[in-house]
Amino acid sequence: MPELKAKVLPKRDEIDSKYKWKLEDICASIDDWEKDFSKVKEYVSQIVGFKGTLNKDSNTLLECLKLSNKLMSINDSVFVYARMKKDENNADSTYQSLADKASALMTEAYAAVSFIVPEIISIPEDKLNSFLEENKDLQLYRQFFHEILRQKEHVLSEKEEELLALSSEMAGSPREIFTMFNNADIRFPFIKDEDGEEVELTKGRYVKFLESTDRRVRKDAFEALYDTYGKFKNTLAASLIGNIKASKFYATSAKYSSSLEASLDADNISVDVYDNLIETVNKNLPLLHRYLKLRKKALKIDELHMYDLYVPIVQESNKNIPYEEALKMVESGLHPLGEEYLSYLKEGFTKGWIDVYENQGKTSGAYSWGAYTTHPYVLLNYQGTINDVFTLAHEMGHAIHSYYTNKTQPYVYSEYKIFVAEVASTVNESLLMNYLLDKTADRMEKAYLLNHYLEQFRGTIFRQVMFAEFEKIVHLKHKNGEPLTSEILSNIYYDLNKKYFEAEVNVDKEISMEWARIPHFYTSFYVYKYATGFSSATAISSMILKEGQPAVDRYIKFLKSGSADYPLELLKIAGVDLSTPKPVQDALDVFEKILTELEALI
Repeated sequence: MPELKAKVLPKRDEIDSKYKWKLEDICASIDDWEKDFSKVKEYVSQIVGFKGTLNKDSNTLLECLKLSNKLMSINDSVFVYARMKKDENNADSTYQSLADKASALMTEAYAAVSFIVPEIISIPEDKLNSFLEENKDLQLYRQFFHEILRQKEHVLSEKEEELLALSSEMAGSPREIFTMFNNADIRFPFIKDEDGEEVELTKGRYVKFLESTDRRVRKDAFEALYDTYGKFKNTLAASLIGNIKASKFYATSAKYSSSLEASLDADNISVDVYDNLIETVNKNLPLLHRYLKLRKKALKIDELHMYDLYVPIVQESNKNIPYEEALKMVESGLHPLGEEYLSYLKEGFTKGWIDVYENQGKTSGAYSWGAYTTHPYVLLNYQGTINDVFTLAHEMGHAIHSYYTNKTQPYVYSEYKIFVAEVASTVNESLLMNYLLDKTADRMEKAYLLNHYLEQFRGTIFRQVMFAEFEKIVHLKHKNGEPLTSEILSNIYYDLNKKYFEAEVNVDKEISMEWARIPHFYTSFYVYKYATGFSSATAISSMILKEGQPAVDRYIKFLKSGSADYPLELLKIAGVDLSTPKPVQDALDVFEKILTELEALI
């Protein structure tokens, strides 16, 4: 295992191969990647031959859809491989080039198939229904057709849709600029660790420093990180504002009243769900303040600062958990999900799904991704904290959700909506937490875990909803023609932090730059789904632990469903109704229960 306190990050080739993912399962070599690249080009040239013919007969429509799925499936593999190779080391020019080629090909592929939806919309509904009745193979696409017709008013002409598809690569530039800056170019200063040794600050180490029991280390890391981002505030503001403009452009082009409405409609979700979430969490801010007051008491300090919010309030937080031990903990915690689920989990642990440790140039954070034709993958930057153990459980939840879906659904329904994506990951975290709480008889270990559980709620509900408020405000300002600058973005963000934290925390000015380092802001109106997903997962995990197999069966059925129905309907399969604020309030009631337990222990 790499030495966590190494003064300089290891290079990619210095990491043991058993801790690296095996992307050769997608493409054995760059030569094979080039062959797949050429196949996509070939299918692109074939698919254009279907232009203007989809209303001819049911077989023509079916053959076009089958070719489109084949084209996009291989294109996904090409794109995923190139981008994930680049994520191994963003400074590697070979894979920068491949990723650029893959991105251009993705744009070309989407442009090539962009005629399909407008042509289907132009087919009279009675004729389309007759196609479905006479051709059994076409019935596979019934939900696909239903979804197209639902959004009919937002689909443009063939030429307009083609132009929008062609613009996607250009519109993605703000995200690309931010990604390259944030992962390849930005450098942070050295700070002194708990032992007084000079250590290079990195984004991966930042989390560990904020969990340090040495307040000086927390403060130094906090100030060093945000002072560094602050030096580039105008560039980062221009990048984020460029993304906001792109969101507005696509929303307006598709005849939506706002970027928020456009984003939510992709999941068939009303704006009320978003607004109710913010309103429910705002009503419960006194619970957050109560937790912060307990944190201040436990840390025995007169005044909380923003850099005091992540240090666990029980001493065991300093324990380093070897990666191999983390694997055993996650497997034990997910035991209630049954043997089939566990068999997939073990396959992921042992068959090259996971890229474990941080190295020079590697993309920060964690994610699960993959292509339809191969198993999913997980990127980690494992540092040995309890939070990293939960991250492993979280990302494997995503991975196995994808694995179930890809084994069960045809390609057209294989990509589940982001709205439900965070459910499977958070069910895993919740089950792991319950296992660890049940396992311990030690008062202080239990207090530590309860604190961590509260932190999951704070980070996934309160924090993400604060992000969601920020997005709503800044996108609305742009929609209304109001100016956005680095100063305005920082002031909005600072004021939101004061609303959420000022009752019990000295809101340090440096936090006003946090907006500049949040990658999810480049996927507009994504973060609120963490909160709705966490609420759903809290309910599902409770049902699994109480009911056993019947609840597991419902849940596995949900995992297999992909996008074969709308997200709210799929969640009902698992026993959750998110059409009302109730699941969010129920989750916050659990937060209060855990908080009361922790108050009794500290």
